[in-house]
Amino acid sequence: MTWVSVLTGAFLVLEYVLKVLAVGTVPENRRPSSSSAWLLLILFVPVLGFVLYWLIGSPWVRGRRVEIQSAANELLRERMSRFSAWRPDQVAAPGLASVLAMNERLTSIPCLTGAEEGLYGETADFFAAMTEAVAASESHVHVEFYIVSWDPSTDSFFSALVDAAARGVRVRLLLDHLGSRTYPGRKEMFRRMSEAGIDWHLMMPIDPLRGRWRRPDLRNHRKLLVVDGEVAFLGSHNLIDPSYGSDANKRDGRLWKDLSLRVSGDIVLSVQAVFLTDWHTETGEVLDLGTYFVDKPDLVPGGRANGMQLVPSGPGFPTEPNLRMFTSLVHLATERISITSPYFVPDDALLAAITSAAYRGVEVELFVGEKADQFLVGHAQRSYYSALLDAGVVIHLYPAPTVLHAKYMTIDGTAGVIGSSNMDFRSFGLTYEVMLLAFGGDLVTHLQRNDEEYRAASRVLGQAEWRSRPWHQRYIDNVCRLTAALM
Repeated sequence: MTWVSVLTGAFLVLEYVLKVLAVGTVPENRRPSSSSAWLLLILFVPVLGFVLYWLIGSPWVRGRRVEIQSAANELLRERMSRFSAWRPDQVAAPGLASVLAMNERLTSIPCLTGAEEGLYGETADFFAAMTEAVAASESHVHVEFYIVSWDPSTDSFFSALVDAAARGVRVRLLLDHLGSRTYPGRKEMFRRMSEAGIDWHLMMPIDPLRGRWRRPDLRNHRKLLVVDGEVAFLGSHNLIDPSYGSDANKRDGRLWKDLSLRVSGDIVLSVQAVFLTDWHTETGEVLDLGTYFVDKPDLVPGGRANGMQLVPSGPGFPTEPNLRMFTSLVHLATERISITSPYFVPDDALLAAITSAAYRGVEVELFVGEKADQFLVGHAQRSYYSALLDAGVVIHLYPAPTVLHAKYMTIDGTAGVIGSSNMDFRSFGLTYEVMLLAFGGDLVTHLQRNDEEYRAASRVLGQAEWRSRPWHQRYIDNVCRLTAALM
């Protein structure tokens, strides 16, 4: 017997032992579709499968970030209990009170009052509104975006930040490290912000040489702005030109179409709480709550005033608050559901809820882009169309080359959610997101008007068209569906 045969035999024994261990450990605390995808990868391509599982496969997120989020939740429970929240008997929609209670239990953030001050479907209008708010700031400006780029479209906003810092306003800015890494002018932007006195930090930094390492699949995808604790902005826009810095996109007319909003009232406190938690996580600095967490006069329900509840989610929340909220709201619907998401890759429970609603006679609409900007997710999304169409879901395809990037949903004209979260596996468990749930005011009506705009611009995907697509497209869609479940 040679050393080669001995080593080969030992390697085969080790491989089979690891595969047997994987069968009993990978499914722990994981949805079945994800378990199946990981096990297939490990069993068929063991070397690659084991390496990837070691890097990004664990469903558990431990350590400092989880501890900080847990401590922040306790502080939020104590601090938020001082403010006036909407009681269950003030919620008109049947069943909605239980969803609000669930959200608060999972995130420690209660339902407060707030007013929608503007809904922005055009990027230029959104940047102009944020610029105007920063220009009027007196004490502080808190900025947090997944992608940040100082380009001609965002120049006026950054100029307002520079002017604010020059007159003594405390300007703090958070941006995701990998999310903003590939866009031009990054180093120059950092230099200009530092020279202007803007206190900026990277979220989820990956810099092994300085001892900073994070799982690369975990990112902070939130988009928000708080000015003086009086107004806040949130939604799906990133802080970058709608062509995402690409000359090719500009030539082809390929622009990202988003939807964001401005709010005032007590709900701003909830947005502030998310920023303060993320700031402490990335910098270690604890900002004074007496300065940055001041109660506002309660609003009178009706008109612009809504019941509003902020729902943060991400790896620090192992209960997946956004997914549970989406699924619960869909189950409540009796008349109409409208969903807009650029990346629609639902888990089994959410897909069953949506198709069951359609089978119950609820009118269900899904607005997605005709052509996705990401290959794997785009094809994974397509793999769900057959089940949706069979159930009677109407799929509206927003025409290419525009990338429909808005993220919102309305239920029966009584409740709506809008924010940064996609309806896919990444947004449910791997990225930090924030969604706003609203009811009882005019925000839902405005979201439905936005549906009308999308509906007029889109075309409906027909059953015959979908069934006639080539076999190789079906094959690619199904393969990509497996990769989407690898979490």
